[in-house]
Amino acid sequence: MEQRQNTKGLRVRERHANVALFVPHAGCPHQCSFCNQRAISGKQVLPDEQDVERAVQTALQSGADPNHSEIAFFGGSFTAIDREYMLRLLHAAEPYCRAGHFRGIRISTRPDCVSDGMLSLLKAHCVTSIELGAQSMCDSVLQKNGRGHTAQDTRAACARIKAHGFSLGLQMMTGLPGDDGGATHTARELIALAPDTVRIYPTVVLKGTDLAKLYARGEYLPQTLGEAVSLCAELLLLFHSAGVKVIRAGLHSGGEVASDVVAGPYHPAFRELCEGEIYFRLARDEILSRDLSGALTIKVNPSERSKMAGQKRKNLLRLRELGADCRVAGNSALDKYEIMIHL
Repeated sequence: MEQRQNTKGLRVRERHANVALFVPHAGCPHQCSFCNQRAISGKQVLPDEQDVERAVQTALQSGADPNHSEIAFFGGSFTAIDREYMLRLLHAAEPYCRAGHFRGIRISTRPDCVSDGMLSLLKAHCVTSIELGAQSMCDSVLQKNGRGHTAQDTRAACARIKAHGFSLGLQMMTGLPGDDGGATHTARELIALAPDTVRIYPTVVLKGTDLAKLYARGEYLPQTLGEAVSLCAELLLLFHSAGVKVIRAGLHSGGEVASDVVAGPYHPAFRELCEGEIYFRLARDEILSRDLSGALTIKVNPSERSKMAGQKRKNLLRLRELGADCRVAGNSALDKYEIMIHL
């Protein structure tokens, strides 16, 4: 018997292949409590036109897919940097987009730095995707962490970005100081803004930040890894059910992140942990609701088999504690976050 359940620098990334150049701190008028862009990006020197050229050529030589590749400027508030410098970077990247080697330019910036005039300028220089660091949709949390903008600024910026025809990306954080259970509220608010993509970052305490000082004084307690995994698993399902693609969960493992972490839920395979938790909960709930035990086969999409098993087969060991001796098999008819249990 079977039953289905459905929840319904340079870095060349996976299918959404960004040629990423980091512009650390440049243009940002604020020092947020959690921010150390040098550690996150591994960069201290601002990129120039030659860096853009080298990064692009490296990507082209490795066979970047023009249908999935973008030239991306991350790390700072791109639309707030010196106008001449911003245009130099855009002018260096633009010809490769017009020649069809990349589908466009992606930038990240702040919600209070995207005027209509700026958006028109970006549009004229092949920018196609804009990511906003919303971080939270609770004004008290934004204020406490020195963000310098409000939730309404984010809503207004999203409306302008979509009106100008850009692809919209939003970034949120969990576990910020003052954020007592507000992450789900933020996620629902972001869904209401209809973004094309989302990134989820659990707050990690990095050296050289105001947050590190708060932590040292005992005034801030970060989430444990387990708490962050549990919460972000719920958020991943929430966005998935709403049809919003999450393109990252957790800080990437490049740069100097690992060596600069003071405390908090940093893990180089954070998303895998979250998705493993999702599959464990799906299987656990199904097994308990049907009072199943003994030898069982859990079927998932073939690409999801390792997540169902969990790191070091942790999920299968946890299910065994419930009396279910499970094996995992693939079924290509199943979608992401969908399982079938066979007796």
